[in-house]
Amino acid sequence: MGEQPYYGPDFNLLQRQDPEVAQVLLDELDRVRGGLQLIASENFTSPAVLAALGSTLTNKYAEGYPGRRYYGGCEVVDRAERLAIDRARRLFGAEHANVQPHAGATANLAAYAALLQPGDTMLAMALPHGGHLTHGSKVNFSGRWFDVVSYGVRRDTELIDYDEVRELALRHQPKLIVCGATAYPRLIDFAAFRGIADEVGAWLLADVAHTIGLMAGGAIPSAVPYADVVTFTTHKALRGPRGGGILCTAELAAKIDRAVFPFIQGGPLMHAVAAKAVAFGEASRPEFRDYAHKVVANAQALCEALAVEGMRPVSGGTETHLALIDLRPLEVTGAEAERRCADAGITLNRNAIPYDPEPPAITSGVRVGTPCVTTQGMGPQELKEVGTLVAQAVRYPDTVVEIRERVKALLAIHQPYLSEY
Repeated sequence: MGEQPYYGPDFNLLQRQDPEVAQVLLDELDRVRGGLQLIASENFTSPAVLAALGSTLTNKYAEGYPGRRYYGGCEVVDRAERLAIDRARRLFGAEHANVQPHAGATANLAAYAALLQPGDTMLAMALPHGGHLTHGSKVNFSGRWFDVVSYGVRRDTELIDYDEVRELALRHQPKLIVCGATAYPRLIDFAAFRGIADEVGAWLLADVAHTIGLMAGGAIPSAVPYADVVTFTTHKALRGPRGGGILCTAELAAKIDRAVFPFIQGGPLMHAVAAKAVAFGEASRPEFRDYAHKVVANAQALCEALAVEGMRPVSGGTETHLALIDLRPLEVTGAEAERRCADAGITLNRNAIPYDPEPPAITSGVRVGTPCVTTQGMGPQELKEVGTLVAQAVRYPDTVVEIRERVKALLAIHQPYLSEY
């Protein structure tokens, strides 16, 4: 018999040819298996997604779009991109999908390029109140290239004040209104934003990088029926590869496609596009719907457990996959809480809270999320215990050895990458 064809990555081969890099991969697997991963923007992809990412599709240059490439030999990768586009459109009920953006930030850049000119006015959520760098931060291209008016949350409720959003829109007449957040635990009223956008004649862009997976699973309302453009990432609750995507109306399809290529990107990453197709396919199955609802239920259980321990949830709770926790009642900074939890085998991130008196590098809060632990099979009972462990690590750092043992016991039952989900 002749040699068998090579279809994908072989870890044993990597160990033989580059043991240093192989060790990095092993160490990262040991890290995620050895601790609780509560970063709201992370997840564990399926082995099928990893297989597509490690495929020979990474070798193919494919500038352009299916059937309209600037390179020859794209007839096979065209099939992968068409699958990803068709699956995304069906999954989200969208008229058009572009699956080429390398990340959420580039998806936003493309959307802005399609809808705005430098110097145009846009209205978006302030970063310190839960928005994103690409929503107008002065250190980001969005804040440098556009006249950005920011809205935030109320001091008393810590919820978006839609009356304020409308007032700002009427006063500044933005060409684009952006809704969506990275650290806002409540549902966003897309219908209200649609009404405001229509009143001032603005485009509406929903940046749902964090919540697109919950929308795919029907756990929260979708932004697609309301927004002209929806930008998203595929690697958070959607549980796909690192990357971005854009959904839009048929009216804007050509503008969005031209903004992605050739305006901001060259060749797409075809292995990532194929992996996105895999993720969209997985998200269309009934078991993913169950998963999305469990993510929210777990976040609520975690949030309630933390509240019992004196760690105040911003806005009083959560309706999504994440909770933002105010640590000021405990007189512990976010940076210190992050360090103490890391010592105990719990990974989370410090995060600014609305009207935070501390600088961004310190913060008065932490952000916790449940996509990873839900993928591992944990439920509300386990998340109540996780909440207790987080609180103990923050409040009693001298008990780190005991906490690590309890974390280890939880992970002995719920390990990632031991079998198919």
